[in-house]
Amino acid sequence: MAKISRDTPLVEITLRRYEKPASSGRDLVRRFCLSVGLLQPGDSRDVVVDVLYVLLIAKQQKEQLHSEEIKNKVMDLRKSMGLAMLGIAASNIRRQLKRLKDLQLIETNANLYRITEWMSLSEIFSEKIEQLILSQVLSRVKEYIVRMDEEFHRTE
Repeated sequence: MAKISRDTPLVEITLRRYEKPASSGRDLVRRFCLSVGLLQPGDSRDVVVDVLYVLLIAKQQKEQLHSEEIKNKVMDLRKSMGLAMLGIAASNIRRQLKRLKDLQLIETNANLYRITEWMSLSEIFSEKIEQLILSQVLSRVKEYIVRMDEEFHRTE
């Protein structure tokens, strides 16, 4: 029996298009998270929204936060909004921070988290996601397309 190899992506990005932004606050952050694949449609475990929201608020004061501080602020936020306390374990908060870091929206220095270089999200998206991640993914997809055209080209 042949060994089946795992297809592990080098980089993965999900993009979704929703209607134009009309919401604000947490709901706006939630729509962004849905749009970039940090949150799945219909997902009730949406703590990643709160983690990003807390970091965006901290950015306004150029405040860097430890993961424990983020957890506490997320708990306070969810409590004030009457949201269920789902996904607030320290291990899950760290997992969500890693996901935000993998997408290059946040960075860490000496165990303190902040929005990448205090940049605006539009700058981060343009420089980090569009120019680096998305261009690399599209380039590789095009390589597959060219290779498939070569392999499956019919001469008549």
